[in-house]
Amino acid sequence: MDKLALFGGEPVRTEPLPTISNKTGRNIGDEELELLKEVVESGSLFRYSGRMVSRFEDEFAEFLGVKYAVASTSGTAALHIATGAIPLGPGMEVITPPITDMGTIIAILGQNAIPVFADLNPETYTLNPEDVRRRITDKTKAIIAVHLFGLMCDMDALKEIAEEKGIYLIEDCAQAYLAEYKGKISGTIGDFGCFSLQQSKHMFTGDGGITVTNDEELARRARLFMDKGWDREASGARRYVMIGFNYRMTELQGAVALAQLKKVEWVVERRRAVARALTEKIEDIEGIKPPVVPKGYKHSYWLYPIKIDLSIFNASLEDFAKALRAEGIPATAGYIGLPLYMNTIFLEKIGYAGTGCPWICPLDDREITYSRGLCPETEKILRELVTLPCNEYFTEKDVEDIASALRKVADYYRKRS
Repeated sequence: MDKLALFGGEPVRTEPLPTISNKTGRNIGDEELELLKEVVESGSLFRYSGRMVSRFEDEFAEFLGVKYAVASTSGTAALHIATGAIPLGPGMEVITPPITDMGTIIAILGQNAIPVFADLNPETYTLNPEDVRRRITDKTKAIIAVHLFGLMCDMDALKEIAEEKGIYLIEDCAQAYLAEYKGKISGTIGDFGCFSLQQSKHMFTGDGGITVTNDEELARRARLFMDKGWDREASGARRYVMIGFNYRMTELQGAVALAQLKKVEWVVERRRAVARALTEKIEDIEGIKPPVVPKGYKHSYWLYPIKIDLSIFNASLEDFAKALRAEGIPATAGYIGLPLYMNTIFLEKIGYAGTGCPWICPLDDREITYSRGLCPETEKILRELVTLPCNEYFTEKDVEDIASALRKVADYYRKRS
C-alpha cells in the first residue's frame, strides 16, 4: 500500500492541473482581443451606443433556438431579471433547492419574496418533484430549478407541476450550458432560462449573465427590469414604467461573450470526453460512485461530483478530500458544506436593515422557519459528496493522475476485515 502524501509519501502529482482561474484551463485569446479592440477603438463602451451586447443577445438566442435574450452583469442579475419580470413580490414564495449558489436566493429575496427549500434526488442532486409538490401553497409563485453541476432537473415533472398550479418555472443554468434533457437544451423548457458568465463557467466574461425566454411579454418586462424600468421606446420625456435595476452589460463584456459563444460547444464536448474517461477509470473503485446520468440526459460537467460511501472507509469526508489535495488533486468535501437554509441569514432571519423582512411582515402573520432536518436527503448528500474539477484542457495523463489519486486514497483508507 502506497503511503499517502498527507503522511509524507510521494504525491501522485506535483504539477498543478489546468484550472478555470487562469489561461491554463480557459479558452480565451485572439478572438476576444480582436472584438475588444473594436470596442475600445469605437469609444463606445455603453451597450446602447455600441453593438456588441445586442449582437451577443441575438446570437445567443439563435444558438439556443429561443426568441429573446437579455444580457446582464452577472448570473445573479440574470436570475433577478427573471423574478422581477414574472412578477414576484412581497409574501410570495419560490421553491428552490438548498444546494446552489446564493445568487439563486438573492433573486428571490431581492423581490421581498420568501425562499422555500425542497429536497433533492439523492442520485442526481437535483430537485425532487414530489417534494416540490408537497411544498406548494397558495402563495407559491414560481419554481427555480437549478441544474446542479451540469445535470438538468426532471423537467417534465416540474413543468407539469408548474402548469397544473399556474406558477412560473425558471431554469438556473449557471452550471449547465448545453446540458440536455430528452433532446431539449438547458434554458429552453421553462418560462425563463438564466445563465452565468462568471469566470468558472463554461463560457465566461469574468462576470456577466443572460436571461432567455420565448414569451414576448416576459421578454419585454425582463428588458425593462434590466434597465431601471426605463421604456426607451417611448418618445419625449423619459418614462419609467416599473421598478428595475441597472443590470446593463457593458460592450467590453459583450465583446468577450460574443467570442466565447463560438467556443462553448467545444468546451462542453471536451468536458464530456474527460468525464467519460475518468468514469471508466474509477467506476470499479469500491466505495466511490461517479456521477449518475439518467437515460435521456446529457451532463455538461461544470464539476465532477463523486459520492463516497464512508461506511467502508476509516476516514471522514474531509479527511478523504484533504488526502486527495495532498496528492495534487483539487477536491472539496461537501461542495457548499451546509444546506443554504442552515446559514445564519435564514436561521436568524437577517432581513433588510434588521427588520426580518421578507420573513417577518406586518401584512403576513405566517411563521417561516428553517432548521436542520428540513431537507434530509440534501443533508445526507452533503455528508457524502466530494467535488472534483472537470476541465476542457485536461489531458489523458491528467485524467490518469486523478484516477490514480482516487484509487490510492480509497485503498489506503478502506477498512480491512
